[in-house]
Amino acid sequence: MKRLLFLLLALVAAPAFAGIAEAPADTLQVSLITYGPGDIYWERFGHDAVELRDPASGEAIAFNYGVFDFDEAGFLLNFARGIMRYRMDAVPTSEDVQFYASEGRNVTRQRLAFTPAQTEDLRRFLFWNIQPQNTRYNYNYYVDNCATRVRDALDRALGGQLRAYLAAHPGGMTYRQQTARLMSNQTWLMLGMDLGLGPYADQPMDALKESFLPMVLRDEVAGMYVSNGAGGSRPLVQSTEVLAKATIEQPPAMAPELGLPLFGVGLGLAVLLLVTGAYREYLVARIAYGTVATLWLLFAGVAGLVMLGLWAFTQHQSGWANANLLIYQPLAFLLLPAVWRGYGALSGRIIWACVALAVLALVLHALPFYTQRNFPWVGLGLPIWLALGASRFRK
Repeated sequence: MKRLLFLLLALVAAPAFAGIAEAPADTLQVSLITYGPGDIYWERFGHDAVELRDPASGEAIAFNYGVFDFDEAGFLLNFARGIMRYRMDAVPTSEDVQFYASEGRNVTRQRLAFTPAQTEDLRRFLFWNIQPQNTRYNYNYYVDNCATRVRDALDRALGGQLRAYLAAHPGGMTYRQQTARLMSNQTWLMLGMDLGLGPYADQPMDALKESFLPMVLRDEVAGMYVSNGAGGSRPLVQSTEVLAKATIEQPPAMAPELGLPLFGVGLGLAVLLLVTGAYREYLVARIAYGTVATLWLLFAGVAGLVMLGLWAFTQHQSGWANANLLIYQPLAFLLLPAVWRGYGALSGRIIWACVALAVLALVLHALPFYTQRNFPWVGLGLPIWLALGASRFRK
């Protein structure tokens, strides 16, 4: 009777999935499908899905999470606020593979060694989850995304074995490093994201946390063994099949090094401010000094407002308590008139306050409790603030 009720529920929830709903659990195949990074910024972190395949009917359905719609009312405003209501969907695997392959992305299928009981448990959960009242969830790009939902669905059916395995293995990179690595094909966007990430992005990682990336989850399960129920173990992955090879450029293996380039830019701008500031009696030098200083102050002020907004008014936890606010802060706006009219007593105090905060940002790196890895942004900002502080004494 329970079996009959489940089948009726499954057929009502997804009438097109009759094959996988009715197939005996001991013949149903479970696979993890991983789609590699794409070219567009929201595709850079990859994607994955759980596939249920009925060999008898040939039906194969990919259940995947992290589905969103730009045209949904209020989507962009809610995204900016960190309120992201994404959903789950299910489509024929062939359609999914064809779509991702057409974008030049690699597609890998790993068939998993699930027992009939585990397969049945997974199927029940997926058909429950696909019902309209259960399909939406609060998305978080680091801790509750397409990969973590797939991971947790598999782990649930495996009785916690997957989570325990991943938690016991160290991670390779931090959230910040993985973000910079995957976004490195869009330099300005990568830099903006790195500037806006706070200490949350630099926390130590194990493989469980790092499996927010579909590619990491794929690589980790490839070496995992699970209990066979008789005191032994078996490989979780029975076979691996490449369904499509990537034809677009792939992300680098490591995150780009930002420290030296940003310090070079900061030092160059500082020298330019010192030289032009020393000759402000000449019109050309005065205009050059004012232009460079104004651009810097506008950048620092706007960046500070954005970081304050992320911390105070959004649910983007990865942007909270950002120590870059010590270097890039709205105080910079108060100095805009002074770079053209000359520094007075008040502007002098403000500029030295900014210098002191930038020095504090550097000193924090020596403290054992300090976790945020923002040294590149200290290297960019500190020389410029020092140069502005020095030029304050020149008439």
